[in-house]
Amino acid sequence: MRGRRILLIVGGGIAAYKSAELIRLIRKAGGEVTCVLTRSGAQFVTEMTLAALSENKVYTNLFDLKDEVEMGHIQLSRQADLVVVCPATADLLAKMSAGIADDLATTLLLATDKKVLAAPAMNVRMWQHAATMRNVARLRGDGVILLEPDEGEMACGEYGPGRLPEPPAIFAAIERALAGSKAAADTRLAGKHVIVTAGPTHEPIDPVRVIANRSSGKQGFAIAEALAALGARVTLVAGPVGLATPAGVDRIDVETAREMQAAVETALPADAAVLVAAVADWRVEPNKAKLKKAGGPPDLAWSANPDILAALGASPRRPALLVGFAAETENLLAAAQEKRARKRCDWIVANDVSGDVMGGDANEVHLVSSAGVETFPRAAKRDIARRLADRIADELA
Repeated sequence: MRGRRILLIVGGGIAAYKSAELIRLIRKAGGEVTCVLTRSGAQFVTEMTLAALSENKVYTNLFDLKDEVEMGHIQLSRQADLVVVCPATADLLAKMSAGIADDLATTLLLATDKKVLAAPAMNVRMWQHAATMRNVARLRGDGVILLEPDEGEMACGEYGPGRLPEPPAIFAAIERALAGSKAAADTRLAGKHVIVTAGPTHEPIDPVRVIANRSSGKQGFAIAEALAALGARVTLVAGPVGLATPAGVDRIDVETAREMQAAVETALPADAAVLVAAVADWRVEPNKAKLKKAGGPPDLAWSANPDILAALGASPRRPALLVGFAAETENLLAAAQEKRARKRCDWIVANDVSGDVMGGDANEVHLVSSAGVETFPRAAKRDIARRLADRIADELA
């Protein structure tokens, strides 16, 4: 991303406010952003906001004489490394599909010779309308990278697909698009199926209380994303976390350890499994009604949860490469080596969680294998994920 130039076209719609976060992510990674704000987009986000975040002039008018003299819309459309439309409304997609150029944004899209990535956002009925589906199919056929919208509650109160993907997911798609032919050539995991577990499990005590481990799911989601970027078919079994699904990843949401184990078993066979999730070791038989404080401390009957990693290590359907995680606060490497032997896995990724790792954005890990210990120095979790995915690709090759 460092030194790369993004031309960001901000369409109309309530999701336009997320373009500000996307600009921040691009700038933080060293990229440059030039914004084009449509007339309808200006109803939701201001020129001043985009200019302050991008530290660049914001363009709005096709017939601005000063802008045309200084740059010209043709040059503006071609000086970027990638053109991003966010949010891409139903109207913008329709105009892109038909080749209409009736304002600055659509004229730039028609004039550019660079790759275009669009992140759609609209009402669920608009997204599912036959006309939109035709436009999407045509744009993808024309080579536009058109992301799938997220599913969820809309600003209008309806529920379904049509929500703008979260900025980190759009940013990841931008990185893949910028990688160009290099990324296209690096498909070492094409044809491979990898299962990844991420996040915590929640074991109910009563309708309002749960037993859980501290886990944000960030590292597991980053690993799923990195594996998919190398061409793998990734099944992500996710505990209860509020993270967007990485592009190109099949996600299964679960709550309890037993649900997670069942989802992993259903997803088999696989070439590799990377079990990152912080699974609760114990569960209780949940009370049907909320336990009252006046009754004193409850007498809970504890049962052991299934050990998903150990069960997979002993299974006749065991993947060729089985990777577990060990979160420890002391005797890190000794505990990881013992866990690797006891659970019959190939690798253990060990990390010290006594600091800000749980829920944080950075990590330092040690890859424990039969060959010894390899340390991945502290870095962003996404960078740790890419390095691990690279090692997995080499191993499966």
